[in-house]
Amino acid sequence: MTGGPTTPAAIETRQLCKTFGAFVVTDTVDFRLEHGARHALIGPNGAGKTTFVNLVSGALAPTSGTISLNGADVTALSQAQRVKRGLIRTFQINQLFRKLTVLENVGLAVTERHGLAGNAWRPAGSNRAVLDEAFALLERVGLAADALRVIADLPYGRQRMTEIAVALGLNPKVLLLDEPAAGVPTGDVGLIIDLIEQLPADIAVMLIEHDMAIVFRVAKRITVLTEGRVLIEGTPADISQDPKVREVYLGERKPR
Repeated sequence: MTGGPTTPAAIETRQLCKTFGAFVVTDTVDFRLEHGARHALIGPNGAGKTTFVNLVSGALAPTSGTISLNGADVTALSQAQRVKRGLIRTFQINQLFRKLTVLENVGLAVTERHGLAGNAWRPAGSNRAVLDEAFALLERVGLAADALRVIADLPYGRQRMTEIAVALGLNPKVLLLDEPAAGVPTGDVGLIIDLIEQLPADIAVMLIEHDMAIVFRVAKRITVLTEGRVLIEGTPADISQDPKVREVYLGERKPR
């Protein structure tokens, strides 16, 4: 997956490995996320998808291999250092402050980005520029009407939208979305899809998602993992027609 292009990728991993004792979770993964890409990472349960995202984001240290962000080696950098370089992720279970409002949650992200986190609570509530920027972001993602609602009182689909808004408040260059529709009622999934489709074109997006309807609608390129290795990468058409994917991921078997 790494041959060909010479322009530095938004994210590139080379021979990335993660082991726990004798158990290999990530096995020599070469991966390239282009600037502005809409790229999905799929695979069966236990394929190593979340471990791979944890390695890329800095939540886990690799056993071997390298991770580059915009051509710079970030393998040894912490999560916080990667965030400051524009590598932002969301989680399967949202990490929002449930007793704060939507506006306060996004305002705290904007506050962090502006280097005001040393006195985070006061600027988030009283700095007019922070509030204006946070509210403008909520307008852009369709959450302005919920700005003053407490997270705990918000429908879960809109909580997931708020989490993406918080990520955008950190001004990402690369956005890793770990199952953004997980737990979202079926009727609200369209809101998540619409929001992902409306993300700025200059943000590179890597999406982990089990819902193949979302994957095939959003992604322009798909990588399939199985047992910690890359099985195949290609366009949605390539992936949907590949017999190995049908067998390993979709559970189909070749006729005898």
